[in-house]
Amino acid sequence: MLTGIPGLEAAHVWISIPFSTFYIIGLLGNFMVLFVVGKEQTLHKPMFLLLCMLALTDIGTSTSIVPKALCIFWFNLKGITEGGCLTQMFSLHVVSAMHSAVLVTMAFDRYVAICNPLRYATILTNARIAKLGLVGFIRSFLFILPLPLLLSRLPFCVNRIIPHTYCDHMAVVKMSCGDTTVNRIYGLVVAFVVVGLDLMLVALSYGLIIRAVLRISSKKSYQKALNTCTAHIFVMLISCTLSLFSILTHRFGQGITPHVRIILANLYYLIPPMLNPIIYGVKTKELREKMGKYTCRR
Repeated sequence: MLTGIPGLEAAHVWISIPFSTFYIIGLLGNFMVLFVVGKEQTLHKPMFLLLCMLALTDIGTSTSIVPKALCIFWFNLKGITEGGCLTQMFSLHVVSAMHSAVLVTMAFDRYVAICNPLRYATILTNARIAKLGLVGFIRSFLFILPLPLLLSRLPFCVNRIIPHTYCDHMAVVKMSCGDTTVNRIYGLVVAFVVVGLDLMLVALSYGLIIRAVLRISSKKSYQKALNTCTAHIFVMLISCTLSLFSILTHRFGQGITPHVRIILANLYYLIPPMLNPIIYGVKTKELREKMGKYTCRR
């Protein structure tokens, strides 16, 4: 049983309004990016292929949780099968890990564009970006697959109530009456290897970018180099800030009411998918012009 947002059951219908609004805006924006990049031959470049990957992961993360949450808010359909719960958890974490891998690849793309611009076209081809995306997906799949497999072997208590809008790994672990030591340790390992390593790689990329930018003497070239990173920096800041708030409130926020933690956890999967296509649409000139052409035509 997924309870939704404990303590705010009477306001579920009102809460569903921003939830569904954010979800619809995110879907429209990300599908617009996929449509425009797919239609325009001039946008068939590594950078825009990465934007398509980011859009797909954004659609996947929000779609993993919002439909079930709206069923709870609108129709009070709180029940979910054990298989359905594990499937939701698996798909959510796989797409989230893939999202992290795409952000790392985008940071590498910006590093090559600024630090080695003359070899950009030879280092980052469309085929190579596609291979990196495939490697990221395989990594996500292999690291997350043990989570539902380990959970499926545990005995669960009679009281199978999850005070949340979706099946999170730790929420399902807490329902078990068995020894969950392996599950907890592996969950931390995945968090460290996937999220921790990816953040280190992004930090390394930007450290090298900053070093290269500081060596630029021309003010115009300096500003141009920084502008190429602006959109990715905004996306990283939004994603990392919400993720940090969600993790800190979950681990150390015992004094914070449950409904605040749950709302923050949901916003982590709702706000970035809504804002990412807007940020890239505004900051990327080629994409902005093509999206404007199709929007005005409609």
